Amino acid sequence: MKKLNLIVALLIACMAMTGCYNENESRQNVLKIYNWGDYIGEGVLEDFQEYYKEQTGEDIHIVYQTFDINEVMLTKIEKGHEDFDVVCPSEYIIERMLHKDLLLPIDTVFAHSPNYMNGVAPYIREQIAQISTPDKPVNRYAVCYMWGTAGLLYNTKYVSAADMSTWDCLWNKRFAGRILMKDSYRDAYGTALLYAYRKDLEDGKKTVKQLMNDYSPAAMDTVEKYLKLLKPNVAGWEADFGKEMMTKGKAWINMTWSGDAQWAIDEAESVGVELAYEVPREGSNIWYDGWVIPKYARNVKAASYFINFLCRPDVALRNMEEIGYVSSIASPEIMEARIDTTLEDYVDASYFFGEIGRHVKLHNTQYPDISVVNRCSMIRDFGDKTVEVLEIWQRVKGDNLNSGIVLLIFVVVFALCVWRIHSRWQKYKRQRMQRRKRRRK
Repeated sequence: MKKLNLIVALLIACMAMTGCYNENESRQNVLKIYNWGDYIGEGVLEDFQEYYKEQTGEDIHIVYQTFDINEVMLTKIEKGHEDFDVVCPSEYIIERMLHKDLLLPIDTVFAHSPNYMNGVAPYIREQIAQISTPDKPVNRYAVCYMWGTAGLLYNTKYVSAADMSTWDCLWNKRFAGRILMKDSYRDAYGTALLYAYRKDLEDGKKTVKQLMNDYSPAAMDTVEKYLKLLKPNVAGWEADFGKEMMTKGKAWINMTWSGDAQWAIDEAESVGVELAYEVPREGSNIWYDGWVIPKYARNVKAASYFINFLCRPDVALRNMEEIGYVSSIASPEIMEARIDTTLEDYVDASYFFGEIGRHVKLHNTQYPDISVVNRCSMIRDFGDKTVEVLEIWQRVKGDNLNSGIVLLIFVVVFALCVWRIHSRWQKYKRQRMQRRKRRRK
């Protein structure tokens, strides 16, 4: 009973903070946040409320909602004109929102606080700057929150690092039925092209950036061909369950994102399962999630304060420790906190932390060596090619029924039909018998 009372109390507390606000309440005192699920540290929202009170003298009520798909979030804002004050899309959606004039500039002047947004690594700023428009520098409209790579999480009991050194492992029949793929059409698209043109990459005829942003008819045909060849090896397309399957040893390989990989590695260690992460030598996607203020926001002031608060090094570190992903903030205190002296290998993270990060013991899952970063590239927005790419993805995933499954479905449907006919016949017989009895009376 005590546990039940505690759960009820916690639910009430959460509803008080994240539920709908009173329509009579001034929007100046309400901050509507739209974020990915499990993408912020415990207690951070409450601490922001205190920070905002200290800064402005005003109370702030938080309405917090989560999404699972970038496109769902975008539709709510673009088509539904939802008045979220601050949201956290991925870089390609930020690019799309910028082109569609759906973003407001972020304030950078605060009453009693430094502009912590200046702590974002110059490397991150340079990368994000690629999606700017001629009249709108993206760093004025978006602040990177977390970033990472796409790669291979694997069980060292069954798979070697050498096996994971190339994307070829995904197409290797030796691992058929042991592979989980992130249900991400963008990552799958880029991976297929990198594998298909691996020889051109080796010979320097093509670059990772060129391949992953090639939406020509020839490229699309190649992607569909290679993904269909890959599909028989795939045990499942996962949105979030892959990391748990890996920790339980139910899959050997998971094509996933670095943050999920790090979470799984940490969890698996506690149950005696050894997992590792590798970005294949052909290269991969490097992605960025960032905070923006949508066009229909009604509390730009509080949204700007919120973004600034999340860039504070101590808050950034808390979020990292909670969710496994890597903050864009490159402060010395964060690097010191993330150094792990038990690691055998050093990484060169000078691209991120500057000279102090040139030779440090950091997890390469979170802070990949500069050699890894140099063979990765951001996947830009597909633009008007998005529909065609999604159609490829649906065709690849849609035909998942082998002949055995089809036969089983046929048998089940046939059995249900027979049962239905039999039931109706029995009902008819009973009704006829009842009519006969009534006539006899």
